Amino acid sequence: MQIIEEYPQLEEELIRYVPAFKKLKNPVLRKTVARVATLQQAAAIANVKVDDLINHLRRQVGQDLYSESEDRGYNTQKPGWFDKKLIAMELNASEMLEKGEHPVNQVISDLKAMESNNIYKLTAPFLPAPLIDKASSLEVDHWVIKESDNSFTIYFFKKKQA
Repeated sequence: MQIIEEYPQLEEELIRYVPAFKKLKNPVLRKTVARVATLQQAAAIANVKVDDLINHLRRQVGQDLYSESEDRGYNTQKPGWFDKKLIAMELNASEMLEKGEHPVNQVISDLKAMESNNIYKLTAPFLPAPLIDKASSLEVDHWVIKESDNSFTIYFFKKKQA
């Protein structure tokens, strides 16, 4: 996150405010996810309101409070396209992360190669907001299920191209 580069003292504060940010200490995540993640995505990962996170950080560095809300709007409702029989590919991101690898490139490559009208199932230890945003930019729909604080299932649906 650019904010940590500009205000290094906020790293520990982020971890205190949202323990899930402890993952920022992982060098692989730090080089990949943390570099491109927005505060909106970080708030989604942490399951906190973006306004609350922004205002907490602004207080820490003596800035005026932020009042506008921008909800990322990740789909958490079961979509009409979901059918277990359409799951064509699956990946458990935890296994890659434990090896020091990051799954973003693998998932995007898999999504691009997957045939239309199929579903890709991703299991992750956190909400991969930048990955969901990237998939959405490729016109791939998603459905997020928060299984627990450390377990998310994300289904990606590759629509038939017109």
